[in-house]
Amino acid sequence: MTPAPTADAPKKDYGRAGRNLPASIASAVVLLGAVALSLAFWKPAFMVIVAIAVVVAIWELRQGLLARDIDLPEQPLMVGGVVMVVVAYLWGAPALVTATAVSALITMLWLLRRGVEGYVKNATASVFTLIYLPFLVSFVGLMLAEGGATEFDRWDEGVKGVIAFIGVTIASDIGGYVAGVLFGKHPMAPVISPKKSWEGFAGSLVACVAAGVALVVHLLEGDWWVGVILGVIAVVMATLGDLCESVMKRDLGIKDMSQIIPGHGGLMDRLDSLLATIAPIWLLLHYLVF
Repeated sequence: MTPAPTADAPKKDYGRAGRNLPASIASAVVLLGAVALSLAFWKPAFMVIVAIAVVVAIWELRQGLLARDIDLPEQPLMVGGVVMVVVAYLWGAPALVTATAVSALITMLWLLRRGVEGYVKNATASVFTLIYLPFLVSFVGLMLAEGGATEFDRWDEGVKGVIAFIGVTIASDIGGYVAGVLFGKHPMAPVISPKKSWEGFAGSLVACVAAGVALVVHLLEGDWWVGVILGVIAVVMATLGDLCESVMKRDLGIKDMSQIIPGHGGLMDRLDSLLATIAPIWLLLHYLVF
């Protein structure tokens, strides 16, 4: 039998890529395949995937926060998070705001069972979690519902909007990754994320704007300048989202939120850019395209 790795075992060096590319690509194909199939055949199935992602992300964030002796109450956060995603899809933004407020109140009441010690710390982290995860994720439900939550046209506005949102965010990641690996020399934020470079940001910008214009013009049938705005918003917000999660992980003293996705780390390590881009992208498309 192969002996279990020890804490002192050397880590594999993947060079400037910084990750196991075959595992990373395989995981991405599986995840994107599941998303594509759900959008192609039954929109509620996509929302089920979103709800599962919220539950897993809350679990991951709790594991990370435990490093700082912050203990999130998983049960009310997970239930409240799923409810927030569902009501956003079915009944829109006003219902999402109400569900968020109720979920926060119930979570704070739930924490009373633990007593006084650590109440403020855990309650504050819980409300942060509700906003950072299920509230932002719920904008995907608002986007998908643009085509009608109870009706389904395989190529309705909601489905196209979600495809555009995912596509432009992926373009940011790929453009930044390729440009950073090939040309990256000037760190953007060396203390927070040493591997993130200005050259990578430039690659993200070019890829995002190109993808934004193509998606808005050919998929959403909108004006090209909206695609430019979409690309700029996506690259700025995706970069900020990635930096914010990097700050969180450095503060917690961890490299990845978990290791559940081969080649990527945790689900939160993939959601950081998506979480930051979905709300402004929904606002842009809602008022300028749909």
